[in-house]
Amino acid sequence: MAIDIHWICDNDSLGQHCAEWQQLPFVALDTEFMRVDTFYPIAGLIQIGDGVRAYLIDPLTIDNWQPLAALLENPAVIKVVHACSEDLEVLLRLTGSLPVPLFDTQLAAAYLNLGFSMGYSRLVQAVLAIELPKGETRSDWLQRPLSETQISYAAEDAVHLAEVYIRLRPQLSEDKYAWVLEDGAELVANLRRDVDPYEVYRDAKLAWKLSRAQLAVLRELCAWREQQARARDLPRNRIVREHALWPLAKSQPDNLAALGKIEDMHPRTVRQDGEFLLDLIKRAASVPMDQWPPAVPEPLPVDAAALIKQLRALGQAFAERLDMAPELMLRKKTLEALVKSGYPEGPYQLPDSLRGWRRELMGQALLDSLATAGEQP
Repeated sequence: MAIDIHWICDNDSLGQHCAEWQQLPFVALDTEFMRVDTFYPIAGLIQIGDGVRAYLIDPLTIDNWQPLAALLENPAVIKVVHACSEDLEVLLRLTGSLPVPLFDTQLAAAYLNLGFSMGYSRLVQAVLAIELPKGETRSDWLQRPLSETQISYAAEDAVHLAEVYIRLRPQLSEDKYAWVLEDGAELVANLRRDVDPYEVYRDAKLAWKLSRAQLAVLRELCAWREQQARARDLPRNRIVREHALWPLAKSQPDNLAALGKIEDMHPRTVRQDGEFLLDLIKRAASVPMDQWPPAVPEPLPVDAAALIKQLRALGQAFAERLDMAPELMLRKKTLEALVKSGYPEGPYQLPDSLRGWRRELMGQALLDSLATAGEQP
């Protein structure tokens, strides 16, 4: 089937089309980008589908993104995406805005129990019975002109995404539809939430094995790495490799030779930033005790696995009753945070990450299940 493709290559054309899209009930939205040697994704193409046509917006020839930002923020137009976390980063970088309300077809498929974390091709096959050609994901989206294959791939994405939405939307109960939008809003909120560079150390591998004095060094290293990645627009591992952070905080080298011997330390990092890192480590190691960060909690012991399994089974029972993919119910991090809140004796507290419909539906049942487990001999 021939796809009706419209190119949008200048500010006026974008403004005009965005004004038209503002009147629609929904638009399907996709992006193609490059992210090889940069921290931020570089937009190569923005695709919009209205259910009939594909519109290909060229970000290399447009510099006024205000009309698209206004469309993204219009609460009356549903924005349809698929597995969109990187697309959201592209849109935020380009327009300063994020799409609301957000309908992710990957999530909708899970709510309809078609499958969890379904790839786009598989979903199109399952819902529309269309076999998509193998993707162009690895091609150069910044080259001009784009190849015919790239253009048809990008246009098909926009058209079929709209068709998938049109097919899935009526199958969702009002509850499930609201839940898909709620999860979409959470994706957007997570991206809007600025990462505090001085909190990054908490997620570093093996941070729990370090003393509070060593954590003070790790905190500074992680914060500097995060800030530099953004400032230099380079991947974090190009600043300091992740596996070098822990041994740096642990052994705290005080000369370039010792720094170079740190596990996974790239010679380029020693050359470019070695002296600075030695100074940073020295300064962080000398902060007074009252400024040390709190200890990072240890991971749950192996014997807590049975408890997590019990809670997961509870979530699965709810999923079966609702005919949803069980993985949607309780994320691993949420389960671990819940068990950590009171292990082993209790009392337990629901973590902040369990919110919205999940908290309403399962919160009390989870606490009851943990209370019962605590009573068993």
